[in-house]
Amino acid sequence: MRLDPVLVEIMSHKVTAIAEEMAIALQRTARTTYVKEAGDFGTALATPDGHFFAYPKVMGVSGFLDSNVGPTLSRVPDLRPGDVVITNHAYLSEGLATHMPDLHLIRPIFHDGTIVCHAWDFIHSADIGGGVPSSISPRFSDNFQEGLQIPPLKLVKEGVMNEDVLALYRANCRTPEVNLGDIKAMLSALLVGERRVKQLIALHGVQTFLDAQADLGEVAAQKALAVQKMIPDGSWTFWDLMDDDYNSKVPIRVRCTLTAKDGHIHLDFTGSDPQVLSAYNIPTGGHRHPWLTLKLMHFIFSHDKTIPLNHGIFENITVNAPRGSVMNPAPGAAVGIRSATAIRLNEALVGAMSSAKPGVMPAASGGIMIPAVLVEEDERTGDRRVMVLQSLVGGTGARDGADGVDGRDSSLANQRNTPMEKTEEEAEAIITEYALRPDSGGAGMWRGGTGVVFQVKIAKAGSAVLGRGMERFVFRPWGMAGGLPGEKARVVLNLGTPDERDLGKLDIFHPEPGDTVTIMTPGGGGYGDPLERPIAMVVEDVRLGYVTPDAACRDYGVVIIDGELDEAETESERASRRADRDDDEPVAAFGFGPERAAWDALFDDATMVELNAALMALSPGHRPLRRRALFEAVVPRLAEAGPVPMDEVIGDLSAARARLDTEMNKLRAALSATDAA
Repeated sequence: MRLDPVLVEIMSHKVTAIAEEMAIALQRTARTTYVKEAGDFGTALATPDGHFFAYPKVMGVSGFLDSNVGPTLSRVPDLRPGDVVITNHAYLSEGLATHMPDLHLIRPIFHDGTIVCHAWDFIHSADIGGGVPSSISPRFSDNFQEGLQIPPLKLVKEGVMNEDVLALYRANCRTPEVNLGDIKAMLSALLVGERRVKQLIALHGVQTFLDAQADLGEVAAQKALAVQKMIPDGSWTFWDLMDDDYNSKVPIRVRCTLTAKDGHIHLDFTGSDPQVLSAYNIPTGGHRHPWLTLKLMHFIFSHDKTIPLNHGIFENITVNAPRGSVMNPAPGAAVGIRSATAIRLNEALVGAMSSAKPGVMPAASGGIMIPAVLVEEDERTGDRRVMVLQSLVGGTGARDGADGVDGRDSSLANQRNTPMEKTEEEAEAIITEYALRPDSGGAGMWRGGTGVVFQVKIAKAGSAVLGRGMERFVFRPWGMAGGLPGEKARVVLNLGTPDERDLGKLDIFHPEPGDTVTIMTPGGGGYGDPLERPIAMVVEDVRLGYVTPDAACRDYGVVIIDGELDEAETESERASRRADRDDDEPVAAFGFGPERAAWDALFDDATMVELNAALMALSPGHRPLRRRALFEAVVPRLAEAGPVPMDEVIGDLSAARARLDTEMNKLRAALSATDAA
């Protein structure tokens, strides 16, 4: 290290305090619910080459720590004091912006004519134009449908606002004034960062400030490497499935191979599906990226909370995300709901880590993050208000020694609940229920956290409800070490009435006044044998409403009648179930549920790796069409309208395998003909 370790520690706290003061300034002066209540924003200080060396510990989105502002700044020549760069362009920023509603600002900070660091912040904008209010829809097939693309450019030039940029922004946004309020809050936060950095330099000197940046990165790298050595040397593969690609019922498969050697980690996503013609692609640019490594960050920091939060945490991690895959799409691919894929991708990483060292990670979380959006129309003016009703998540997975967390899941971001009073202040719709969802957490010795039930009653004609990131309607959150999977998601219109019907995944839905829309999120997977859960804990779960009496008997063998435990029946039930087990059958490392078991029985890993390699050899425009045609030929029921139970859809497995062999042979022959030509 260049500096005394004590001074490095002091500087760590000081630069973190600057990033946190920026966050406080941004959140307190912002206009939209996204920022003020949900906390969908971020602040940081970056090194002159663009890597974050100071990041808040508890404020804003936690997952962007490994971002890099360098590629964005490289596209803006002649940076001067007082400049502020703006972008939301996923491809020109090389993954700094991951979808267009995220507006990023960067302010270079100079000392004696030289850039000594950059102040950065971002907010999720309520609207950036595009085909639907709030700008995000799974059905968008390319980036040009998703709103106004802002390449890296100067929003502020030497302290003077670029009014042309603001005029263009206003013309392409449904809610320009409140969003411009957020942009002004971002600019204020950057000024706070610049002022505090200059005070720090005045106190310690510029060289100490620069040396501290380097030393903090080295400290984080060394400490992270020590934690990563907990993962034994070797290579492990795990894959997970998203429900579908929106355009069809064909699931999206993400695959992760983790290779560890003396603490150094390589993540290879080869074998994952090609990019899709919907908004589920993750724009990483093929680099190490925050959403490819998020669960490793959680693992590292959970085991050593003294690590300074900076880019050094990731220095001993490398990745391979093949170009043209769903986690490294070619420019132009839609990316609006990249968070849904990122969640599933990181659950695949959790599975690989758990295969390497059982017990080191929890079971799958609910695997869902839904910003439930309401659009209401002003009858007099025709203006539409776009607001987030709530950022809905499921429960966390159970782990060895603890139940999952009920109704909360920070596995992707640490966003907060929006107070219902705030929602109803802005909207005429009424929140009629927001509660934990009974029986949604997977059963186990340690129970998965429950999901939530969220219900809104519509008040105005012309309203619309949008739900992005909806997942786990088909494939359940998996359990571990004998634990059962969590319950699947549901969205229901007019629950409990004669007009009740399942809506499935929402894109944009137009209810009538008086209708209720109910969103039920999944619970996390369970951990360990449910019959080993202490009876008293099951009784307490029933008393508190996490588990119903029927589920207590079905999943745990605990008999509760009229609110009272029947000890004799419980002992008899559990003894009978244990006696029925095959003692020679090993405990399942993962409990996927019948849907995934049926799918994997046909589309095994070797077949899918070969299939995806073959598809990647086709032209980008041909891949998704050929992919859909193949799956629907093998599993004809995937082409049916309406919901299809995945554990029933395959039908006769032998016949389906014969069809798969036929389609794979056709694909091989087509590729051979192309190679010969």
